[in-house]
Amino acid sequence: MKKMKLVSRSYPTCSSKDQSRVYAQENYNPGLLDGYAFASRKVPENMHYRLIECPSCDTLYANPLPSLKQLAQSYQEAAFDSSEEAHSAARTYAKQLPAIMENIPNTQGAIDIGTGDGAFLEELLKKGFTKVAGVEPSKAPIEASLPPIRPLIKKGLFSSRSFKKNSMSLITCFQTFEHLYDPLKTCRESYEILKKEGAFYIVCHNRRSFTARILGMKSPIFDIEHLQMFSPQSAKALLTKAGFTKITVKPLFNVYPLHYWLKLLPMPKGLKMGLIHGLKKIKLGYLPVKLPAGNMVVIGYKDQ
Repeated sequence: MKKMKLVSRSYPTCSSKDQSRVYAQENYNPGLLDGYAFASRKVPENMHYRLIECPSCDTLYANPLPSLKQLAQSYQEAAFDSSEEAHSAARTYAKQLPAIMENIPNTQGAIDIGTGDGAFLEELLKKGFTKVAGVEPSKAPIEASLPPIRPLIKKGLFSSRSFKKNSMSLITCFQTFEHLYDPLKTCRESYEILKKEGAFYIVCHNRRSFTARILGMKSPIFDIEHLQMFSPQSAKALLTKAGFTKITVKPLFNVYPLHYWLKLLPMPKGLKMGLIHGLKKIKLGYLPVKLPAGNMVVIGYKDQ
């Protein structure tokens, strides 16, 4: 993969200008990246841009980073081979819907940002949501979506210009916030689109989680795709700044097939892939396993 030209950025969450706390220097070799570098649920390369830790809001963010144009092109061309894992994740995320549905105005209008192959759109439809739409920048997952789901997916980056203001009851964004060029802008635009009492529902990595602390820089959260990583404190601060209220943050237990969990282990790639292949061959690799992987649920509501 061609090395990207990096540009400086402003803070993704707060107005602090303190860049003195360098969490990690750049560890990035474009020659080792392939078509899956910007794909979802891939084998981690353990590469990252220079990471700065904000002393004010606790966000960890990449600076410098590629331009929005370069990132959009990388995601557009990204490969996709994780439909099984996407559907496992969607079923887990859907477990939060009954509680959310008690608080939103109705089930008319829902957007899933970074929808991939539309696995969560299927869950929304099962729950009775109408006027459902997904937004996905990558061509490959859209092509892998089910025929009834494909027309619901808008190809490209999320923009409020594609939707009417005050028109949606729910907007979701799963394992995508780390990838966004401007997460605060996405929060504010989502706020505009939501109806009064509509919900914004995110799942993202918790950089302060037990697993992240134990694995340190070998944690899969340190990835060339991840432009920022949040803690409960910084995730709540982000939604608050965008105008959301009644914000809740809680840990999430993920359920994935065993072979996906093995993908994330910090071990030599050859040994890892051999183990995954062997376990798939005897069907053990498809065993669903529930683990606290260091992710968190963040939900906020529009009160006006």
